[in-house]
Amino acid sequence: MKIHTTNYFDTFIETAEDSKVSHGTKPPSKDKKTVAEMQYELISKNPYKYTSDDVLFQVFADRNDLTKSEYEKAREDFFSKGQACFRASPLSKTYGFGIHNDHNGKIALFGMETDEYLKFLKDPKIKKVKAMKSAR
Repeated sequence: MKIHTTNYFDTFIETAEDSKVSHGTKPPSKDKKTVAEMQYELISKNPYKYTSDDVLFQVFADRNDLTKSEYEKAREDFFSKGQACFRASPLSKTYGFGIHNDHNGKIALFGMETDEYLKFLKDPKIKKVKAMKSAR
C-alpha cells in the first residue's frame, strides 16, 4: 500500500494572497472545536515538535474519537489516500499564519506581521510556497 505524506522540508508556506487579515489571528473558539482551532492549539503550543502529517492525523483522530490502540492502523489508512497539506489549512488561508517546515519536517506558526515571517521570506535557503487562495 502506498503511503502519502503532506510533509515539507526547509519550506515556508506563506499566507494566501486573498487572506483578509493583516496579522496572525487565533481561530475563534466554538462549542465544538474547529479544525483550525485544533491545528492552532497543537502547533502553537508545540513549535517544531510535530510534522504536518502528525498534526493532520492527530486532528483526524481527535475528531473521530479514536483510541490510542486504533492509531497505527487508522494512520496507515488515513495516509493511504492523499491528504490536503497545510497550504490548504485555514491557518494559512484565513487566519494569517505562515508555516515553517524545518529540515526535519517539523512545523511552527508565524503571524504574517512578525519579524520571523519576514526573515523566512528573505532567506534564499528556504523554499517558499503560497497557501491556496480561498476563491478560485
